[in-house]
Parts: sequence; C-alpha cells; structure tokens
Amino acid sequence: MSFLMGPALLFCPADRPERYQKAAERADTVIVDLEDAVAPADKQRARGAILAQLGAAGDVPELDPSRTIIRVNPAGTDEFEKDMHCLKHTPYRHIMLAKAENAAQLKELEGYSVIALCETAVGVLNAAAIAAEPNVVALMWGAEDLLASLGGTSSRTENGDYRAVALHARSTVLLAAGAFGKDAIDAVYVNIPDLAGLAVEARDAVASGFSSKACIHPDQVAVVREAYAPTEAEVAAAAELLDAAAAAGTGVFQFKGKMIDGPILKHAESTLRRAGRTV
Repeated sequence: MSFLMGPALLFCPADRPERYQKAAERADTVIVDLEDAVAPADKQRARGAILAQLGAAGDVPELDPSRTIIRVNPAGTDEFEKDMHCLKHTPYRHIMLAKAENAAQLKELEGYSVIALCETAVGVLNAAAIAAEPNVVALMWGAEDLLASLGGTSSRTENGDYRAVALHARSTVLLAAGAFGKDAIDAVYVNIPDLAGLAVEARDAVASGFSSKACIHPDQVAVVREAYAPTEAEVAAAAELLDAAAAAGTGVFQFKGKMIDGPILKHAESTLRRAGRTV
C-alpha cells in the first residue's frame, strides 16, 4: 500500500552524514533525523549535510529516496520551515512529521508522503483525524515525548513494562492507522543493550498488527527482522490451513479440533505475506 520498506526502520542523525550509507545498508528504511537527534545549534549544519550528499545535478543522492524518510521538526516552528525549504531542493518526498497534532498540519504538506508521529497528548487524541488525511501513509507513536507532554517522568515501570497511559496511546495509534488502512510503526526501544527485551516487544508488535518497528541502533535491526519473519513451521501451518479452507469450501469449518472462520484465515494470510508469499 505504501512505500515503506519494513520491517526495520533505523534512525540516523542528519548531522552525521558519514553514517547515512551504513544505516541504509543495515536497515530496510533509513530515517534521517533533523529533530531530536540533532542539537539546536547543529540543525543548520544537518540540513547542509542532506544537501551536500546530493549529486552535482542535485538529483542523484547517495540515499535511495524510495527507502529514505526525513524526520522534520514540529509544524509551526522556525526549524520546520527551514527543514521544508531544504527538502524542496532534494528528491526526498517521504517525511516524518514530529509531534503531529492535527489534520490541518498534514493538509499543508501536500506533495509529500507523511508518517505522522503522534507523541503528544493532543496528537494521540487526534490520531484518527490525522490518519484520515490522504497524504498520510503511516502513523507512529512515541512514548517518552508523550509522557513529557503529560508532565510525567518515564513511560515504563521499574520492570521495563509500559505504563498504562503509554499502552493506551500505542493502541490508539494502531487502531487509528488500521481504521484508515494506513501502516502503523511501533515506537523505538530505548534500552539498546537489552536485545531480549526488544525481541519480546517486537514479537508483540507483529502479533498486534504493527507493520514495522523503528530502531535507534544498528544492532536492533536483526532482532526486529527476526521477530517479523515467520518460522518455517508457522509458514507451513498457515499454508496447510488455507489449503484446508479451500477444500472445505464453507465459511466455518473444523480443522485439527479447532473452529476456523474468516478472522483465523486472515491471520494465516498475514503470516504468508510476512514470509513473502503471494496470498
């Protein structure tokens, strides 16, 4: 449906151009970040770095535009205006709008495919209206900025689980994206050394319906990819179930002692799609 090359999206600071290609090689899609990853004093230099890696004609970038997202600063800020002026001189037309909060902000981004990052209380509450905008191709949610917008101190409990309000936001953004046929991107896992915890969260993202998960370190990419790749046994079971459904020729039937209906078949189809099979 969209351009997104999932399942692992990797953030790369825009002011570190020496990392652009490495990020692109390691991940499915690279998110060149002009917002939180760049200090205020370095933002102009970061925009210059994006322009500098274009070819002499200004249209032959080192990064593949179809696999590159530029995260811009929040709408209504001076930095946002400067970001958009910069992008006019590049072939990049896939952007992530930081702290997206309402549909009007998306209407002003005509001509761009937008990933709306809902990471404030207002943005989460308006997720459905944002998802309804035609140029929005995906929604992502952010935990730490959300808690900061609420005056909180941490999105997770001491044992590493998300707090209830963060889980509510995660579900709200996922439902909004699904309701309008848009992709949903799960938030980053900030505890970089905890790859086991990342694996658990990535598997939950798959089972819940997120199309991809964002990463903040190259080491996280393989973990996310593994979570999204069904095992051979899962693929075989899904194929067997769909074959049985075709043979049954009815809406509801029994298979290996279980009742099978439409939703269960859709789960099997999703498994085959993640394996690269045509359904």
